[in-house]
Amino acid sequence: MTSRALAVLGAFDAKHRALTLSEIARRADLPVATAHRLLADLTAWGAVSKRDSGEYVIGRRLWSIGLLAPVETGLRELASPYLHDLYGATFATVHLAVRDRLTALYLDRLSGHASVPVVSAIGARLPLHTTGVGKVLLAHAPADVRNEALARLERFTPHTITHAGLLANQLDQVLERHYATTNEEMTLGACSIAVPIARGDSVVASLGVVVPNLTQEAQLVSAMQVAARGIERELAALPTSGHST
Repeated sequence: MTSRALAVLGAFDAKHRALTLSEIARRADLPVATAHRLLADLTAWGAVSKRDSGEYVIGRRLWSIGLLAPVETGLRELASPYLHDLYGATFATVHLAVRDRLTALYLDRLSGHASVPVVSAIGARLPLHTTGVGKVLLAHAPADVRNEALARLERFTPHTITHAGLLANQLDQVLERHYATTNEEMTLGACSIAVPIARGDSVVASLGVVVPNLTQEAQLVSAMQVAARGIERELAALPTSGHST
């Protein structure tokens, strides 16, 4: 029963935030009657809620519990002042992300009216090969993760890198330059730059900005690296048991 309830919750993702009963049953591979019974229990508990339209969405109680995860309460909180400083200096959309298997999980995002429109959102997961933060995280990922990602290069725009050899070369350059860029590879009209955030010898997160073009690449990289070093100092000061990614 637990696995079925988790399958119902797993039917929701960044592209499917509101689902009907039949859509949930199909995506969870469950009979409609079973999905309906599970949704009733999950709704009563607060894990999901039902709109007047009949669609189901993730409930506030589940979101509140998710915020208790160490990666949220530790890294996101200590990085927040640096993200705000970077946004204040650039007015670009600023991202903080960690790797979750083959995706970049967005822990935080700051943007304003002058920012380039993006598809990311806090809690969203995007493919590693299409985003600046994702490329940083993939470049520093174990070899088996890199190989699996290189075998699954889905195209999102005409500029998405889908040739494994070309992306592998880019990832090697990320390791040499200590930053990554994208050029309209996830969303047309949006470019990104990202730098790694390390704790000890391991890269645990990535800091990125989204801009309309890369004409100020050097200046942005410099500002982002200053912010990343600040976050790294905060991480280094934490007890080993006080933070987990």
